[in-house]
Amino acid sequence: MVRGIFSVLLLQACLALAAVPAVPVVDRRADGLRLVKTSDEDPGTWMTEEEKFENLVSKRIGFMDITDTMELEAIGAQRMTTNVKRASALAFPTTPSHQTEAKALIANLKQSNLQTWTNSLADFYNRYYRGSYAASSATWMHDTVVSVASANPAITVKQFTHSYNQPSVIAAIPGTSGSVVVVSAHYDSVGSSTSGRAPGADDNASGVVTILEALRVLAAAKYKPGNTLEFHFYSGEEGGLLGSRDVFNSYASNDVDVLAVMNQDMTGFSPNNVIAVYTDYVDSSLTSFIQKLVPVYTSLPLSTDKCGYGCSDHASARSAGYAAAYVCDENMADSSPYIHSASDTVSTVSFPHVLEHAKLTVGFLVEASYF
Repeated sequence: MVRGIFSVLLLQACLALAAVPAVPVVDRRADGLRLVKTSDEDPGTWMTEEEKFENLVSKRIGFMDITDTMELEAIGAQRMTTNVKRASALAFPTTPSHQTEAKALIANLKQSNLQTWTNSLADFYNRYYRGSYAASSATWMHDTVVSVASANPAITVKQFTHSYNQPSVIAAIPGTSGSVVVVSAHYDSVGSSTSGRAPGADDNASGVVTILEALRVLAAAKYKPGNTLEFHFYSGEEGGLLGSRDVFNSYASNDVDVLAVMNQDMTGFSPNNVIAVYTDYVDSSLTSFIQKLVPVYTSLPLSTDKCGYGCSDHASARSAGYAAAYVCDENMADSSPYIHSASDTVSTVSFPHVLEHAKLTVGFLVEASYF
């Protein structure tokens, strides 16, 4: 297990998060309002769920709903600045060094599983976190993870409950170090309205099945990592990263030693046939390492881009003071035009492309087991 030297940049980033203006004094939750932020500097605006959808979700504007996690950024910054171990950045490797081990596992990935699970998720009319299918999609997610993980009795699977009726699901392969590495994706979906059809095949059934298949392969191999490997399936992402903020609020409050988080949101639509690793609102050292994994563990070229504030669940990990990275299927300009609509169907997903993301995920998990 390798720990790095003190990182001034990481410390400054955490202090910047702590310097965000205080949230409004008047608490409007009793009025049924939600507090949302659209930048690090934004103190937050109270709005109804309907206004949140019309002003932000429907316009694909990145935001965080901080109503239930108002102190997350302060907790994350305090955790980093008061504990030397946490204020020390990981010295992420400069090159991958466990290719033989990782590629033996990668050989067991099955594209057919990716398609089967994507079909099952897309069969839900929608998976909106406040909708009629929130609970049933959550049950499917939990039961499927339990089934996949059952090959290794050492793996634990739990539901992480929220203020809405759609728990997140967390599977953990226990390690020996006391530290944690996370791969994540959100399973909720939304359409052109909160009650409309939303198969969410690319956004984000594709990301879910990517890490689900990685879990299956490691479970079947009864893989024994150094660091605990966690697989997070978040709910409520489309409502402002609700599920992931709850999870990382809990982790930061309890000082869980999360070394790295690699989030994937959309892995199946790529006109340029690339793997995109985003470079804003992420940990630059972890991101650089993941960029180096792309040509080693996949057959696709690397693309980089920026996606803005709160564009996916890695932002919650960053708010908590953890090293986070975001991997996607395409750059912003060429990303799927079908997301958040009834047209985000399985027919738009390239499963060979999703398989490449699964390869990257297994490679990352094996490498990260040795951080």
